[in-house]
Amino acid sequence: MTGPNSLKMDVNVVMLGTDNVGKSALTVRFLTRRFIGEYGDIESIYSHNVIVDGKEIVFGIWDSPYSQERLSESSAQEKQLQWADGFVLVYSICDRASFNAVAKLVQRVRASRDCAGAEKAAIVIVGNKRDLHHRRTVTSEEGRLLALTTDCQFYEVSAAENYHGVLMVFHGLADRIREARSAAKKLAGIKGIVKSMSAVFARKRTDSL
Repeated sequence: MTGPNSLKMDVNVVMLGTDNVGKSALTVRFLTRRFIGEYGDIESIYSHNVIVDGKEIVFGIWDSPYSQERLSESSAQEKQLQWADGFVLVYSICDRASFNAVAKLVQRVRASRDCAGAEKAAIVIVGNKRDLHHRRTVTSEEGRLLALTTDCQFYEVSAAENYHGVLMVFHGLADRIREARSAAKKLAGIKGIVKSMSAVFARKRTDSL
């Protein structure tokens, strides 16, 4: 995996959310700029290269069918959680149950990563189907508040109508992954210094005996 300061950055992203919220539509919109409204129950891993601020970012995107029942029992999903550097948690602004599921998913992702001792997960929460505002049941303020209280980034988009909004989701996630890696690297450096100093002091105490 490439470092945070190199000219190339590999990021693995998992798309999560309940059925019919637009996970695949968001993914394909990002990959091809096209909107496709209907998808089958297909699991796919895509690769996509983009240039952002002179840096090449290689996205690996795992787009997987998800149901609430799989939340706590699927070993396959556990594999996803450990594979990913970042997560796009998607709900429909027209479906409150999907919003509630995202709130649970944030906790699920964080708990899984903490148990594995992995670096802090980069998560963006996405309210999709903004174009269907006349059917809205989840307000923008609720999405922002959820993101604020869970230390996630928030976007409200329409995969059907706006490619730029979808692009910002993935660029924003890449930024958060870069920040997480830099923080982890700094922490590792500090721990290394502390360990070295502890070893020096331990030797001095031994020599003085």
